[in-house]
Amino acid sequence: MSSPDEPAVFLDATLRPATWDEYVGQEVIKNNLHILIAAAKERASPPEHILFYGPPGLGKTTLAHLIARELGGTLRSTSGPAIERVGDLAALLTNMGPGDILFIDEIHRLSRSIEEVLYPAMESGVLNIIIGKGPSARTIELPLPPFTLIAATTRVADLSAPLRSRFSGGTFRLEFYSEADIAQIVKRSAKILGVEVDKEGITEIAKRSRATPRTANYLLKRARDYAQLKRAPLSAELVNESLGMLEVDELGLTPLDRKLLTVLIDRFNGGPAGVNALAAALAEEPTTVSEVHEPFLLQLGLIERTQRGRVATKKAYEHLGKTPPSDLNERLL
Repeated sequence: MSSPDEPAVFLDATLRPATWDEYVGQEVIKNNLHILIAAAKERASPPEHILFYGPPGLGKTTLAHLIARELGGTLRSTSGPAIERVGDLAALLTNMGPGDILFIDEIHRLSRSIEEVLYPAMESGVLNIIIGKGPSARTIELPLPPFTLIAATTRVADLSAPLRSRFSGGTFRLEFYSEADIAQIVKRSAKILGVEVDKEGITEIAKRSRATPRTANYLLKRARDYAQLKRAPLSAELVNESLGMLEVDELGLTPLDRKLLTVLIDRFNGGPAGVNALAAALAEEPTTVSEVHEPFLLQLGLIERTQRGRVATKKAYEHLGKTPPSDLNERLL
């Protein structure tokens, strides 16, 4: 077991893969990145700008760190909400060195005025700064060293078309992970944390991880805490007990996930129901329903989207121990 005094604040960074071999899954993206990076290194120029998108926790930030490590450049990280003024972006870009990587997380939250300044920096390697106001205003062009912008977003549709088109190095969508890949990630993380866990315990964590490495590591750390206090190896039984306390069931559903399904089935007779109606019944924001809970329920096949709204599937009824209606197939059309 790891030491009780281990600083948990550093755990996420410790568990992050440090090499391409340690990065499990996303094989198509990794193969494309290997070609992009190898060709750029052969030309002795930085790779073109790259955009990663997909649900949170799938490894977008980790990919940026791996690219920077392979290129040998400095990774400068920020986020869309942190860049509030044009001067913030100018400070970041002018402090870049040749071959450095600028990583902007949640880039869809950049304001349009800042995007306009970013375009020439990405395309031409210049920073246009306006000095003065009115008729006496003038534009100064500051040359920038060659750099690569790596951006990540969970909402690619919110990016403007001009910004999306400037990621000429590639736009890559990260997919949910298979249970086998998650089990491999949990096994590696357990080794780093010094946790004794058997094969069945790893399988139980992988099954409940929502196909997401970040969630898998979170569940592993919480199960580790429980096993540490029990002074016992992390077995499947202890995993079940600890995750049961977190109310995470065998499919990885949280209480609100199950409540959403229950409301859809009991209050809306299984659907169809609109996202706004579901959100009102749950006392949640519509974006929370559509962006946090719905994607995983769709991934598991527990709900379906139809033209008239969300409909619970036969699998959802069975998971909750309820009898599906006789006209369920017609509702799913």
